[in-house]
Amino acid sequence: MVMGILNVTPDSFSDGGQFSQLDNAVQHALQMQADGAEIIDIGGESTRPGAASISVEDELNRVIPVIESIRKHSDIAISIDTSKTEVMRAAINAGADFVNDVNALQAAGAVDVCAQYQVPVCLMHKQGEPQTMQDNPHYADVVDEVQAYLQRRAAICLKAGISKENIIIDPGFGFGKSLENNLSLLKEMAQFCASDYSVLVGVSRKSMFGQLLGRDVDERLVASAVAVAIAYHKGARFFRVHDVAETCDTLRLCEAVN
Repeated sequence: MVMGILNVTPDSFSDGGQFSQLDNAVQHALQMQADGAEIIDIGGESTRPGAASISVEDELNRVIPVIESIRKHSDIAISIDTSKTEVMRAAINAGADFVNDVNALQAAGAVDVCAQYQVPVCLMHKQGEPQTMQDNPHYADVVDEVQAYLQRRAAICLKAGISKENIIIDPGFGFGKSLENNLSLLKEMAQFCASDYSVLVGVSRKSMFGQLLGRDVDERLVASAVAVAIAYHKGARFFRVHDVAETCDTLRLCEAVN
């Protein structure tokens, strides 16, 4: 299942400012749907390394009109990419079907809101905060530590009444991870996929490809698609991407071979 990224922010690392206007955002969402996306993931606050936080009001002003407008034009599944409980609730009421949280529903009341509305949730791992998370990430064993964290957060969701089928886990490529950490997570993806939960992979245009290959952010399509193929063959089934059409082609080939 391909999740198309729609950042309605001025400062996201790859497409900041491109879709901050309502008409542009909706047009891009509909184009991603035509290209094969089954979920549109709308984010109003950048979580790139070094990004500053914004207020609840500013985030709501960015995302709610986009959700409402997309919902007028399409019945595609809409995901809200947020860590704020107030934004989750408002987005669901505006038409969002899914919560994608880089903080794994740690905000006060976030688990309860998702349990109340019985929406699917994606729980992501990150080490530190966006402002400092890439300064010096360190793990004794990145795979074991990330896996243990995600299992703990999933258990909390289960206890609150969120069904197992509605829980997706995301190892959090690039969120407080070195290049070596990211490659280890991709290499051992099958360990995450052997758990009770579906796995989402978000590697699209990430800085790991710049570090490894010396490619600028707009030159990382091939590496992103190859990483998707690797993750698919290790069991991942959700893919959060900027380049929807190319990713869908990649996955069609993977499925045909499978």
